[in-house]
Amino acid sequence: MLTTASVPDRDKVAYWNDAVSRALVPMTVAPRGNGPFTGRITTDRFGYLQVSTMEADPKRASRTSALIAGSSAALVAVGVQISGTATFVQDGRRAEVGEGDLLVYDTSRPYSFDYPQRFTTHVFQLPRRMLGVPDTDIRAVTGAAIGTGDGFGAVLLPFLATLASSASAYPPAVADRLAGHVVDLFATLITERAHQDAASPDSARGHLLHRVRDHINRNLGDPSLSPEGIARAHHISVRYLHRLFEGEGTTVGRLIQQRRLQECGRELARRGRTAPTVSAVAQRWGFVNPAHFSRAFRAAYGVTPSEWRSLRTARGADGRSPADAPAPGTGPAADNAVGSTGLPDTGLLPCSG
Repeated sequence: MLTTASVPDRDKVAYWNDAVSRALVPMTVAPRGNGPFTGRITTDRFGYLQVSTMEADPKRASRTSALIAGSSAALVAVGVQISGTATFVQDGRRAEVGEGDLLVYDTSRPYSFDYPQRFTTHVFQLPRRMLGVPDTDIRAVTGAAIGTGDGFGAVLLPFLATLASSASAYPPAVADRLAGHVVDLFATLITERAHQDAASPDSARGHLLHRVRDHINRNLGDPSLSPEGIARAHHISVRYLHRLFEGEGTTVGRLIQQRRLQECGRELARRGRTAPTVSAVAQRWGFVNPAHFSRAFRAAYGVTPSEWRSLRTARGADGRSPADAPAPGTGPAADNAVGSTGLPDTGLLPCSG
């Protein structure tokens, strides 16, 4: 725990700048009031997931390009506003965050917070690579407050609040397992929010795009899933299907492989007494050639499927957590895994390699 309680008034602001930068990521903090500034921040870890609770007087905080350049970590954060309000800005979007709202942001791009009154917030930080979701989805949800009155947010809020308030009570083995579950929940939240606009019934194109994505998700395990089959199932031409995805930052073939790799990654990360083989997981999600699957997975995440499983499910023999081990995601992005084959981006990669 870091607190200004015993710090002389003249040093409180400098101390708090250092405390926030050490506990979260380097930021510049400026108090909004004229009196002595007070703040407290506590931090715990669930394996590679860090949980911090911050309570402080009104302030402005910003993470600039210069501060980002000096940081090596690429983190995604999910904030839970417990009390007070905040104005958050990232990627040119402005969010008014109220009590009970969730907020997703990316620490590798500039952002700012403005807290007009005393506040309390929980901040969950994790390596961006562990989410297994496209950067385009993360960018789509930053800078927008997520209400928790209903839907998935209503389920997630009490769980996160309880987890943050009792973080130090869990033994390491339980904490590591909880981290995996929380990451899956965050990935679900981001994916749901990222494609919410595409699912809007006000847009015929958006409605069709939603149906196509749903069709892909329901048929990932079918090795014959292809743009031709998808177009036929929706009574449209293959050319129109590709036009449909022109504004999505990906192609149909890339999306299919991306989603298959994401599901394989999640299944390989699950703990259990009888874990399926890597080959069985690959086949379940539409990869019929193990060698092709292994190449695609390594190109997307920087490690082999077996190494990914070890990183996500177990502590090493030396007692290190997965966060201390060599990190997946150091290779090319998943999209590049498709393009690297030399095949056109407009079609699906053949699973036979």
